[in-house]
Amino acid sequence: MAEIIPKRGDDAPGDVSSSPARLTVNVSDGALIPDRGERSLFSAWRISFFGAIVLLVTLPIVSPSPYLEILRFIPDGVVTTFQVTILSILISLVIGLITGLGRISRNVVLNRIATIYVEVIRGIPLLVQLFYIYFALGQIVQVPRLTAAILAMSICYGAYMGEIFRAGLQSVPKGQMEAALALGLSRRQALRKVILPQTLLIILPPVGNEFIALLKDSSLVSIIAVADLLRRGREFASVTFEYFEAYTVVALVYLVITLFLSKIVSYLETWVQKRGVQ
Repeated sequence: MAEIIPKRGDDAPGDVSSSPARLTVNVSDGALIPDRGERSLFSAWRISFFGAIVLLVTLPIVSPSPYLEILRFIPDGVVTTFQVTILSILISLVIGLITGLGRISRNVVLNRIATIYVEVIRGIPLLVQLFYIYFALGQIVQVPRLTAAILAMSICYGAYMGEIFRAGLQSVPKGQMEAALALGLSRRQALRKVILPQTLLIILPPVGNEFIALLKDSSLVSIIAVADLLRRGREFASVTFEYFEAYTVVALVYLVITLFLSKIVSYLETWVQKRGVQ
């Protein structure tokens, strides 16, 4: 999802400045969140989503062998995929919040630690991190495959979540913090009761996209023998040699899941905006 966010030079958000407005474009590799104003019966989302469902229903009917056999073989892989994704996103949100607060902290040590974490993790491919945690660190401490997968995904996406939280926190106008302090709240209370609730609305779309991107990237955990959706598809294909059929079904299942989740994110964003930030 691409978002265009206007910024005024180097001034704090909300300040009036004579400097020209500067537009930044943030691009995520997550699935595109459907446009809430799109009412066309033949929108791109509807064609893609229902087309994938029709294929998943039609193929097993037209050719039960092997398509029906594949659909019976992969459900536990889907469960594992969701298990890795949900646990990883929850942990990465916690890591991201701590990192984001560290990135805007006035404490030089905390700020530097958070910044180094973000720079280092974002500079190493996720696949390398998976190998490092499972194989390299495995020589020192034995880590179960599923735990290693969740740990690597959480650490990797925690860095990206940290930047999302940092951007969201800095997007709240400075006047909000000043007003909270003037009302007698401590800085910590103002952050928890005033700034963070407003930040949630700002970061909802990119967090939703990161969730979808994480689900797709979870296919990488199959490389360390975690029995996720892709791994189950590979196992079926390696036995039957029906690679085209197996990977077609896996791709369609991934497509349905990601498009469905993108629609949920769209509805959630609308729900939050209608009620406002509490």
